[in-house]
Amino acid sequence: MRAIFAALLALFLLLNPAPVQAQINITETESNQLNQLVKQAFDATNAGKFTEAEGYWTDLIKLYPDNAAGWSNRGNAKMSQNRPQDALEDYNRSVELAPNFPDPYLNRGAALESLGKWQEAIADYDHVLAIDPQDAAAYNNRGNAKSGLGKWEEAIADYQTAMRVNSRFSTAFGNNAIALYQVGKTNEAIVAMKNILRKYPNYTDVRAALTAALWANHKLGEAESNWVSVANLDPRYQDINWVRDIRRWPPLMVAALEKFLTLK
Repeated sequence: MRAIFAALLALFLLLNPAPVQAQINITETESNQLNQLVKQAFDATNAGKFTEAEGYWTDLIKLYPDNAAGWSNRGNAKMSQNRPQDALEDYNRSVELAPNFPDPYLNRGAALESLGKWQEAIADYDHVLAIDPQDAAAYNNRGNAKSGLGKWEEAIADYQTAMRVNSRFSTAFGNNAIALYQVGKTNEAIVAMKNILRKYPNYTDVRAALTAALWANHKLGEAESNWVSVANLDPRYQDINWVRDIRRWPPLMVAALEKFLTLK
């Protein structure tokens, strides 16, 4: 998901250019109220209070129902509460209000992925890339959707494009390494994971994947040492169902982690 950060006028001018002419002359009180709602919503989001953030976005939408940013960001709050179907409705409205802006499509694609609607998600990511061919997140997310279809080589191509577009986009690097493992490029995947962890030592997803890959490669001590920080940073990786169904690791990576967790 990508939040739409915008100050008062940018919320209208960037996302809703047509109606803005009728809304520019808002009072200072209204301006302060809107800015305060936006601040409260993002503060709540940053604190992990997603239900509270949703409430602030709802208040903003009541005041400015034609504001695409409010709808898209409320969708993000719902996604953070694992409510993709509810989020999808908000993203649909945001797309209607701002059809030429990429973020609502990107966010809607993530909701569609969560619902297993891979082709529809890919269509949204394609639309983002038609608007902005340098959108690294769209390439990465399209790779995720292609992974959902089992199109691993195509997914790798998208991840690697995202890596070229934004060399600091660690998520794409991690997804690429994990996908390489799925297509049997075990050594290349392990090298890639270790390189990522040298730069981002607290990247838990990659460290958990490296643990699994090393265990499957009979490097038991090294696997165990990597797992220590995983267990401390994010205990969800101890739940193979979460890894498979929510994080959506590829089958071979899931199998490798399951063997580690069950000491097989």
